[in-house]
Amino acid sequence: MRLVPLAVAAWVAAAWAVGVSGWWTVVGVGVCLAGAAVLLTPVSARWLSDTQAGRGLSGRRLWTTACAGVLLCAAAGATSAGLHTADLRRGPVPALAREDARARLEVTVTSDPRLTRPRVRGSATAPVSVVLDGEVTRVERPDGTVHRTRAPVLLVVPPGEGREEWLRLLPSTRLSVGARLAPPFRPGDPFAAVLKVDGAGAPRVLGPPSTLQRTAGDLRAGLRRATEGLAPDARALLPGLVVGDTSRVGPELRDAFEATDLTHLLAVSGSNLSIVLLLLVGRPGRAHQVERGGLAPRLGLSLRVTALAGGALTLAFVVVCRPDPSVLRAAACGLVVLLAIGTGRRRSLIPALAAAVLILVLYDPWLARSYGFLLSVLATGALLTLAPRWSEALRRRRVPGRLAEALAASLAAQAVCAPVVVVFAARVSLVAIPANLFAELAVAPATVFGFAALAVAPAWAPAAEGLAWVAGWPAGWIARVARTGAALPGAELTWPGGWWGGLALALLTALVVLGVRRLPHRGPVGALVALLLLLVVVRPVPLARWVTGWPPPGWVFAMCQVGQGDATVLAAGGDAAVVVDAGPDPVPVDRCLRELGVRRVPLLVLTHFHADHVAGLPGVLRGRSVGAIQGTSLEEPPGQVAFVRRTAAAAGVPLIRAAPGEQRRAGTLEWRVLWPMTGAAGAEGSAGAGGVAGPRASAGHGESAGGPNDASVTLLVRTAGGLTLLLLGDLEPLAQRALLRAHPELAPVDVLKVAHHGSAHQDPGLIRVVRPRLALVSAGRENPYGHPSPRTLESLRVGGARVLRTDEDGAIAVVGAGRGLVAVPRGG
Repeated sequence: MRLVPLAVAAWVAAAWAVGVSGWWTVVGVGVCLAGAAVLLTPVSARWLSDTQAGRGLSGRRLWTTACAGVLLCAAAGATSAGLHTADLRRGPVPALAREDARARLEVTVTSDPRLTRPRVRGSATAPVSVVLDGEVTRVERPDGTVHRTRAPVLLVVPPGEGREEWLRLLPSTRLSVGARLAPPFRPGDPFAAVLKVDGAGAPRVLGPPSTLQRTAGDLRAGLRRATEGLAPDARALLPGLVVGDTSRVGPELRDAFEATDLTHLLAVSGSNLSIVLLLLVGRPGRAHQVERGGLAPRLGLSLRVTALAGGALTLAFVVVCRPDPSVLRAAACGLVVLLAIGTGRRRSLIPALAAAVLILVLYDPWLARSYGFLLSVLATGALLTLAPRWSEALRRRRVPGRLAEALAASLAAQAVCAPVVVVFAARVSLVAIPANLFAELAVAPATVFGFAALAVAPAWAPAAEGLAWVAGWPAGWIARVARTGAALPGAELTWPGGWWGGLALALLTALVVLGVRRLPHRGPVGALVALLLLLVVVRPVPLARWVTGWPPPGWVFAMCQVGQGDATVLAAGGDAAVVVDAGPDPVPVDRCLRELGVRRVPLLVLTHFHADHVAGLPGVLRGRSVGAIQGTSLEEPPGQVAFVRRTAAAAGVPLIRAAPGEQRRAGTLEWRVLWPMTGAAGAEGSAGAGGVAGPRASAGHGESAGGPNDASVTLLVRTAGGLTLLLLGDLEPLAQRALLRAHPELAPVDVLKVAHHGSAHQDPGLIRVVRPRLALVSAGRENPYGHPSPRTLESLRVGGARVLRTDEDGAIAVVGAGRGLVAVPRGG
């Protein structure tokens, strides 16, 4: 354990020095060196005298030496971080970034290209860009001045026709790019600048990749070709499981892996290499025994030759999977297992892990601030220290050996990693342990056959396809485990984020572990806890309603809490409901429908195609029978319309168009489409595309009015109990006035879904005519648009409405009708 404090000291010092100015780093290093000198000088003098007298160092002097070693390692970590960050502040690149200038640059690619994750911003989805790491070697300013330099940068390539060429680039390729330079997105990023590449054409290549990178790229491409014919989930997952290629993993599958804490399987980890090494040598504890396992003794390899073969395999692993920080992290963890293979001594593993951490932090100080690196080290440490003890304890309680090992490993890894996950994710997965147990059954065969397909692909493509087909079965199993676990109502528990939340969970975990050791009658109590946990995860609707009071019995309308967007639900009897809009994210709308007990959706109405109303569509379709999707006649913006069409086609759900005056029924519901009107009847301003009245008005808070907003499908709904609801979508004031003129028969309603998240742009005349008793606003917490507007809220209250809003009240359900009308907020 003596190496552990040295590694921790270098780690902490590097994490601190990466985020401070250079002079503070100099001061910190000086203090550490001075302290070490003070501690070592008297120890050295006494050691010389004691050595001459035939005595060694005393225990007190050993502690002094250890403290000096900690200070020296801290100084080394801070020095490495200071030197690395100095490269980010000198030279022409950071200066141009501060000026937001343009330049022509020569860049060497240092990572695989990757796509950004689509995110909803207001009513639009942020474009998916190609990003890749690089190193600038030459800068040509607009005035013709040329500089030679070396500066790490992040390239951001906007969407365009050249995307496929950018995605095929390999590390070590030299490019010439014209770009605007900007400072890094966050302090502490390992980049001197962000290069926003001009245009979206194909990259201009100055030099091809190296032979080594071409070989690695060919192997990776061979695996991708071999997996082309697999089922979608296996096709996406297998390259990621084998070589960390997650280019095919979509947002929905990634969300499922995050919800079940299986994300370590989406990237290369030490377990991948460990499986291959174990195949070579068998279990590490038997490495020195005559009965050692694996292929090595069957091939006649001695222990030393086996260790060398494992080292060569590790080197090949790093080359093929790229020497990125995550891969280096995996290789270091794999080398820990390799040391066990060579020595068969468990006691050597902890210092080996500490030494690997020390070397990696000094080599790449930004790892000291990487959550992934922290999780990897904690998980490996837990498997080496806690898991063997917990496994032995389970065996003493008659748990079968293999099951005890797997269960102890999952419990140990989750216990130490969950507090770190909470820091940045603000959630705790309640299904992580069973999900990891079930997934572990398939990881080894998927990895072994996947690596076999990777190795065979360059020489024999049909054989590689056969091996990939075999590996696809366990890979598909892992994906099903992730999707099934994520679909459970209680898969995740919200927890306070940040370091205080992580500390609280760590303290709670420690108390639980200590309590379990002292708990009498642990068997019956454990069974009871497991049953309660199962009920929390499964959350049967009757039980959840009895415990939480949500959803209230007899609810007829619900407004889901989906952030800055819209998703509302109309009960149609039994487990059926009509859903109006899907929100900006599949996860919250899916959770809302599960809590409401909705399994059948005879009709999903998308009022218009803005991202905050349609991006959550996969969440509505997930695990439910959907009869049809109805949209507005104005098919804008095109990107979101295409997304809806692709998603509906993949689910086999027909798309239909809402018609003005159309009347429909579903169970206990009946409704009429009031808007959009065809032609320009009654509209102020010009008609929008497709013959839909689309008046334009000035907008505030960064959003444009008119267009898709004013083409929102507007519904007047009546329930069997006589409740009336008016759902306005995102109509702007001009369209609201046109709606009122087109339907002078409009009368007061019980419930109003306030248009456009309660923005300031409302027509007071419409509010006076419909005089709602309940006015419900869907808005996200601390949204940048100021929704809902205080002026709109006051206008509704003056008209006699009770106003509820999802950003403060959480999800909202409406119960009853007439005098028995009640709105039940779940709580923000």
